[in-house]
Amino acid sequence: MTVAPVTIGGLKSLKPLPVEAERELYPIIDSGRNATRRLNSGRALDATTKRRLNRDRQAGQAAEAQLLRSTLGLVRARVIERGYRFGDEELEGAGVEALVNAMQRFDPAQGNRFATYANYWITKLVNQAIQQQAGLTDTEMRLILRYQKIERSNEFLNLSKHEIAGKLEITAAKLTEVVSMSRELAERRGRVLELDAAKDVRLPSGGTEPPAWVIELLREICGADFSYFWDYTFTSMSLEEISKGASISRQAMTKRIDRCRSRVLSSPEAARLRTWFARQ
Repeated sequence: MTVAPVTIGGLKSLKPLPVEAERELYPIIDSGRNATRRLNSGRALDATTKRRLNRDRQAGQAAEAQLLRSTLGLVRARVIERGYRFGDEELEGAGVEALVNAMQRFDPAQGNRFATYANYWITKLVNQAIQQQAGLTDTEMRLILRYQKIERSNEFLNLSKHEIAGKLEITAAKLTEVVSMSRELAERRGRVLELDAAKDVRLPSGGTEPPAWVIELLREICGADFSYFWDYTFTSMSLEEISKGASISRQAMTKRIDRCRSRVLSSPEAARLRTWFARQ
């Protein structure tokens, strides 16, 4: 079954390009930009040269568009990494803006991959958008991000409070504040998800927009795990992406989703839901 393209920030994404395919676009982009500079220079050009330069410019613009759309997954990955499982227009918009800016700044001649270059800018602008949403200072946001990185690590459970504070180079009292802010940010994400969970859902190709009764039933059946079940069942997100966004293990997330599936299949509305699912 063909999966419909995911729309991120209003743009339809493409599959990530292999390194070799990505690098094949670089000289086309470079040639297109050189052609644009010559066409905009104001110098007199004969008709043949203008046609050639226009072809080069168009090919370069098409290559840039292909590279940008094939890198859109990084925007989604950074948003998910911060715990936002459904489409957050503000965060995705910030990520796409960063991606476009990175494309404009990118110099293919430097030899670096565009994805590597763009990732820095996407991460920066997504973090800034989250910071603005939550009303955090630069210092608070940096500490929260560093703490969350430690929290996601395999060694976290074996670290004492003082050891974590040492890694962050802050006092134990300050760590308590950082942990509290991190939890408040997570709770805020939860409230946003509860209000916006029905937005930007992506069904398999050929499916219909889910009616309100489907979403409401699944909410009631799955409870707090509704968003995980919906993401895994109806979008292209993997268990790894979902579990990482929730900061729990893949095994634990599998159990949550399986419990939701069991509840759905054993609910009084199972037949009705099965009928709708089968049509998608």
